[in-house]
Amino acid sequence: MIRVLLADDQTLVRAGFRVLLERADDIEVVGEAADGDEAVALARAHRPDVVLMDVRMPGTDGLTATRLLLADDRLAATRVVVLTTFDDDEYVFGALHAGASGFLLKDIDPEALRQAVRTVMAGDALLAPRVTRRLISAFTSRGGRAPVEPELLAALTGREREVVALVAEGLSNQEIGDRLAMRPATAKTHANRAMAKLGARDRAHLVVIAYQSGLAGIPRPR
Repeated sequence: MIRVLLADDQTLVRAGFRVLLERADDIEVVGEAADGDEAVALARAHRPDVVLMDVRMPGTDGLTATRLLLADDRLAATRVVVLTTFDDDEYVFGALHAGASGFLLKDIDPEALRQAVRTVMAGDALLAPRVTRRLISAFTSRGGRAPVEPELLAALTGREREVVALVAEGLSNQEIGDRLAMRPATAKTHANRAMAKLGARDRAHLVVIAYQSGLAGIPRPR
């Protein structure tokens, strides 16, 4: 059973997500928070597997709450997914930096919402291709680039660089495998090795590093 905590200041939004999520036999909503402080308190009390975190809430916002949650060793197994609209770009980028496993648009359809929770629980990132490039490239181009040690980049093989670039496009292991004519498991292995070499927490963090370092969008051999 996947245990989910909902954090959103709108009661109807929380109620709607609860109904949609609990239609699945493998998902249980263990709590609802109306602001960031309550989200942190409930997370510490219930130790959920996944927190669906709104960004704009009164008092402590979702970005601050995400940082607090992911800095708490007691919640090391908890994954945070940011709920957003296109207007929340800067907050989403900050949340990814804070360690969130990705983001969902609030207009997501019911089955995609349930599958998203399962995806995060399985250890993958939620980085929708239609918004990932816009979000991260926009904010890294505003001076958000953080230095990446040259020796770390130099440690990547050519194939690992190709895979990182495709991860940054939001492609799954299956899609990367199809693009590069390799098995999905091999694509996952390359991604995992790149994460280890670059010190990325997960695929979401790997995407941030890819844009910061210029690995995103690198040309691929024809």
